[in-house]
Amino acid sequence: MPLVTTGELITRAAAARSAVAAFNVITLEHVEAVIAGAESVSSSVVLQVSENAVKFRYGRLLPLARAAVAAAERAAVPVALHLDHVQSDDLLRQAPGAGFSSVMYDAARLPYADNLAATKAAVDWAHAQGLWIEAELGRLGGKNGEAPLDAHAPGARTDPAEAHAFVTDSGVDALAVAIGSSHAMTTRTATLDHDLLKRLSATLDVPLVLHGSSGVPDGELTAAVAGGIAKVNIGTALNIAMTGAIRDFLAAHPEAVDSRKYLSVGREAMVRAVADIIGVLRAP
Repeated sequence: MPLVTTGELITRAAAARSAVAAFNVITLEHVEAVIAGAESVSSSVVLQVSENAVKFRYGRLLPLARAAVAAAERAAVPVALHLDHVQSDDLLRQAPGAGFSSVMYDAARLPYADNLAATKAAVDWAHAQGLWIEAELGRLGGKNGEAPLDAHAPGARTDPAEAHAFVTDSGVDALAVAIGSSHAMTTRTATLDHDLLKRLSATLDVPLVLHGSSGVPDGELTAAVAGGIAKVNIGTALNIAMTGAIRDFLAAHPEAVDSRKYLSVGREAMVRAVADIIGVLRAP
């Protein structure tokens, strides 16, 4: 099946008050597991490659991207490719030629005026290339001398009025909002601010994205989708599944040296995790 665009998947999900699962991939096993998990439940899916994953791969985007494109084109379900948490303009400019239809441009660490200027420049360039752009807004700096807070810093919350101004002035296609989740959580204990999400959804006319979803319990996720989240990012949950399965396999088979033996176990654990998460997002 040909690659689809992230924009079409998210736009359709937002109109239906549902959400698309977007999984961060690091290895070929991640790519294969995400697609197999999505196929097992007949669901479209987004494969995400982060700037950190590119750094892990010796700073080279194309090897993993081309593997993801090849796998997606052979998938039985619609698959889109998204470049995640990009801070480097050089990496941003590699996206169209590498098969990506969308980029999350991350300037949220900057003061508001700098964040807006950098994001708008990225949006203007990306739109000229046909790319769909997501950005992120935590707590803006500047009020009473406060520094900006990353969207997943403790206590960070996206202000609806500030978000509306940011979306209007930058021209982004989607916004990741700070409502209580956090990156790299290994326990599912996050509590989301659903009242804030309701106000953000009523204020903004672009799809909303939830980052750091691995630490969000099932009930909170389904409520977030019902409240207006149209894209749910998952990364750590896959690594927990893979690492746990490999750890258990090697403990039971200390003589094992063939990496295919334990990587296949880890891959299948990720397949199950993908199917389970998509099932939660589809829950009524």
